[in-house]
Amino acid sequence: MKIPFILASSSVFRQSIFKKLNLPFESFSPDIDESPLKNETAEQLVIRLSECKARSALKHFNSGLVIGSDQVALHNGQILGKPHNKKNAIKQLSTFSSDKVTFLTGLCLFDIKNNKSKTIVEPFSVYFKTLTLSQIEAYCDAEKPYQCAGSFKSEGLGICLFDKLEGDDPNSLIGLPLIRLNELLAEHGIDVLALQE
Repeated sequence: MKIPFILASSSVFRQSIFKKLNLPFESFSPDIDESPLKNETAEQLVIRLSECKARSALKHFNSGLVIGSDQVALHNGQILGKPHNKKNAIKQLSTFSSDKVTFLTGLCLFDIKNNKSKTIVEPFSVYFKTLTLSQIEAYCDAEKPYQCAGSFKSEGLGICLFDKLEGDDPNSLIGLPLIRLNELLAEHGIDVLALQE
């Protein structure tokens, strides 16, 4: 019997990353409140939201392994929000020039049948080039990253903003750390390569 894999995400980016594992899966949009709690750290936030997203599968499914993930971007210890417009995006990107932004990606694997979950946090850092205002404006006009935390899309032209990337898994930057997911699946006795047909 095939294991039902369920991705608790409506993100096309997360879905495309999960497809790299060549496993059949279903996905749904977890409808949860993503507001941070009072005095909650960035790490606590991504852990809680990843677990909430995964466990929200109980509304739709009776069995399966659910993957929930959430991500925050941090600059100088502050959680970055979405800019929503060009003016704010220019302000954010100007602040990052010659500096580092760290992403914390929470990853939860939830076994519905056994009601057990495990959640990890995977860090990944990007180092920005020294950027001119005209480069930042050109980037904003080309990609309009106004609904992206940090005002950039690393899977697109955003890569041109960086000097270097630092982390164990480049997939985690886009929102789903596959190396760690593979490890969590192995803990459930699942060998992804053995499931290939």
